[in-house]
Amino acid sequence: MTSKTIWQSKHFDELTLDQLYDLLKLRIDVFVVEQTCYYPDLDSNKNQLDRDKETIHLLGYQSGRLVSYLRILAQGQSYDNYISIGRVAIAEQARGSGLGHELMTEALNLCQQHFPKQDIKISAQEHLINYYQYHGFEQVSDMYLEDDIPHVAMIKKV
Repeated sequence: MTSKTIWQSKHFDELTLDQLYDLLKLRIDVFVVEQTCYYPDLDSNKNQLDRDKETIHLLGYQSGRLVSYLRILAQGQSYDNYISIGRVAIAEQARGSGLGHELMTEALNLCQQHFPKQDIKISAQEHLINYYQYHGFEQVSDMYLEDDIPHVAMIKKV
């Protein structure tokens, strides 16, 4: 039986040190270790400096453990004309329970709350197209490689 997920959305300056540690660990566990994708998770290149400090972080806890995470970026942070959702991660032990759909539903509600009537653009891993389509995103590009992983651009119009 899956425990109830407790959702928290916070700006960077509202995160505790433990929350920051937990979200960075989850992102590294999923994107760097599991997917063997070596990249600067802290957005340290010139075009992406300090994205984490200028974003909304959505954290999902079960039994006191961080099991799901994503971040919501304002227009201009990733795309000039769109808000964006990124770093979508589910802890390995929590997959297969529908938590990913819960996470995206929470994120879309937050997008409407903080950025009403703004379309959302994402860079989705190609194998997750159906997941994002389920939540109203439409593919708008051919496949491209991002950090050697196949991705597609997708947009959700509101």
